[in-house]
Amino acid sequence: MAHAQVRDVPRTTPAPTRAPQPSPPPAPADDPVPRTTPPTFRDVLRHRYCSRLLISSVVGRLSLGMVPVALILAAQADGHSLATASLLAALYGIAPALGLPLLGRLADLRGLPLPCHLGAALVTTALGTLVLVGTSHLPLAAVCVALAGAGCPPLEGGLRSLWHALLPDDAHVRTAYTLDSSTQEIVYVTGPALAIAMATWVSPAAALALAAAVTMAGSLAFATTRPARTWRAAPRRRQRLGVLRPPAMRPLLFSLVFLGATVGALDVAGIVVAERQDAPWLAGALPAVFSAAGLLGGVVFARFQPATAPRPRHLMLLGAAFAGGWLPLLAPLPAPALLVLAMLPGALFVPLLTVASLTVTSLAPPGTSTEAVGWMSSAIRLGLAGGTALAGPLGGHFAVPLMAAALCALLLSARAVPAPSTAEV
Repeated sequence: MAHAQVRDVPRTTPAPTRAPQPSPPPAPADDPVPRTTPPTFRDVLRHRYCSRLLISSVVGRLSLGMVPVALILAAQADGHSLATASLLAALYGIAPALGLPLLGRLADLRGLPLPCHLGAALVTTALGTLVLVGTSHLPLAAVCVALAGAGCPPLEGGLRSLWHALLPDDAHVRTAYTLDSSTQEIVYVTGPALAIAMATWVSPAAALALAAAVTMAGSLAFATTRPARTWRAAPRRRQRLGVLRPPAMRPLLFSLVFLGATVGALDVAGIVVAERQDAPWLAGALPAVFSAAGLLGGVVFARFQPATAPRPRHLMLLGAAFAGGWLPLLAPLPAPALLVLAMLPGALFVPLLTVASLTVTSLAPPGTSTEAVGWMSSAIRLGLAGGTALAGPLGGHFAVPLMAAALCALLLSARAVPAPSTAEV
């Protein structure tokens, strides 16, 4: 058609000229197709070193779930009362609240291998002493228990610091945080089961020895990976309060104390309800169902998480929903109904913990990411111990985790937390 028009124009008439048209830029062939859905857990684990780091971190933290049960069984086998054995377990639960921030700060200053090796050696020595001499000498046992708790290697904080170095974008990092929060449920389900099995088949001392072995194996496997050996935190400035300096950090950490208290109180509530309904199986099934729902909630949250970094309203909404999830448990219901209803707060626990973790690391000043996660873990562990300690005198009623969850939600909504920015590498 264009050629016919050109032939009709007389030769003496100059051909009309067209204004030059800009040529469209060539589409780069190598640009990735924009992602329309969040990355999955599989997308995260496909990246090099991610699977090994996650698995070794979980293995190294299994002792956190194993030691309290093994201590109670070992102390009772040595003739101590249940109250004394429980105090030893509570001491182990509180001790990491002191050690994790310190080892996390050491990691931020000197790298990950030193605090991981140091912590694993301290845990192995302390638990090994308990295996050899037992708990008969109570002061020595208390010192060993405190050292074993305080020496827990900073595997959780180290892993969350490494995600930013291993993954290509913030969307993958957010999914990795959800994955990490979900696998924590494995620690507190598999750990006690391993301890009980080993104590039953061999002895309580063997359960403590196994806890020491998994701590050492997991820490060594984690700290000897190339990313862990080469990672260094951003330079940090000396300032008063350090990690706790940002105004929003302190109420956020305080809210996590109450978040941990809900889980600590749930364990006691399960025992009380099991006795009241003459259903011994409920004492173990209730925390197990709560944890299983947490794993499921993490998977769903990873699939439907926001396309951008979490906002303050996400924390407030998740906190309010988590508190509301405990309300149905106040009703006098049969055991099967309680198990079903416990899935609602359980499914919301991991999403709330994930968004809180992202917010904590985003608020942390440069060069303090591992220490910040240590403070977060300390807050949750203090809450776990406090919830367990308070739930007994208050009758083990479900009102205790409800009150703790309500206080958590109140703190999250009373003070606006700035929206997370890209965390440091």
